[in-house]
Amino acid sequence: MGFNVRNNPSINTILASGAKAIDPHTGAIAPPIHLSTNFARDDDYELISDYVYSRYGTPNYDNVERLAAKLDNGEDAKLFSSGMAGIVAILETLNSGDHILAPSIMYFVAQEWMRYISKKRGIELTLFDVNDRDAISKNIIKGKTKIVWIETAVNPTWQSIDIEQAAIQAQKAGAILVVDSTIAPPVTTKPIELGADIVFHSATKYYNGHCDVLAGVVVTKETNKRWDEIVRVRELNGSVLGPFEAWLLHRGMKTLGIRYKEISNNALKVAKHFEKYTKVERVFYPGLESNETHDIAKKQMKNGFGGMISLLLRANQNQCRKFASSLEHFTPATSLGGVESLVEHRASVESPESLVPKNLIRFSIGIEDADDLIADLEKALEAL
Repeated sequence: MGFNVRNNPSINTILASGAKAIDPHTGAIAPPIHLSTNFARDDDYELISDYVYSRYGTPNYDNVERLAAKLDNGEDAKLFSSGMAGIVAILETLNSGDHILAPSIMYFVAQEWMRYISKKRGIELTLFDVNDRDAISKNIIKGKTKIVWIETAVNPTWQSIDIEQAAIQAQKAGAILVVDSTIAPPVTTKPIELGADIVFHSATKYYNGHCDVLAGVVVTKETNKRWDEIVRVRELNGSVLGPFEAWLLHRGMKTLGIRYKEISNNALKVAKHFEKYTKVERVFYPGLESNETHDIAKKQMKNGFGGMISLLLRANQNQCRKFASSLEHFTPATSLGGVESLVEHRASVESPESLVPKNLIRFSIGIEDADDLIADLEKALEAL
């Protein structure tokens, strides 16, 4: 009798068994938490291990960083104290006179930082129309554009940007492609396989999945001078994760695949239900065939379209805010990617430069029963 040996284990197997960190001293299945900030030297004043000071790294980072690099097929990965800390470290590699190309609709705090360094340091910034599939080729400047930054899907209207095409354009111009893949973690999308140079994840979201860790993960296709600079920025500014937070993140990542699958199934069911609802002007969800970039999403999101949905309501801003506060199974709160469903009137929290419509409601769908979520939304919509 033969054995069916798989040389390439599935993503869920990698997450569950690949995340194992058995303590070699005790055999403990759950890894210990190393709270020490500093590490001793021996009698010859040589370091006993590879660790010297927690600003440079601790044993608790190693497990998560190895797993993150493996998931995205990158050469290396680094943890940061928040998603924004990771974003700032990437953008710190730019010099005055360099040019960034980024979407006009994206995570607004990341865009705010781009605007800030543009004004403060003389770094040029061009924001392109995500609805124009040729926008990157039209706006990239050969020899001057250093970073092409994309999200897919973009927050909060969830259009997809073609990673492969963006990578081709970036390479032609001598730029690197950075992909914020927070909404599409590697259980569904692997940007490096599609040509990205750097992948960023707000690990606060799907990676952790329980709304109790603030963290960022940056993964590089290859270790090079730019990567060394990103690592050095982390070391110098101290934007490192606490050991307990790293431990929690490691634990949360083990269930990323099954959480994302359930969340994606729920979100698709909710999105389809309200696609032609009379009090809903439009549904934004990458998994809907009516989404203008569904073909791109289908090509690069292989295992579900995630849990992020936005609705344009036939209502004014005040009605939308009241709607968001009236739901029973959705908590009105910022963030996304947890097991519980969240709702947000997005325009109320974004910057004055935001292009987000005043009647847009953003949902992060969780693992509740989809029919309960639909009933809750219907009740609130009928009360408008």
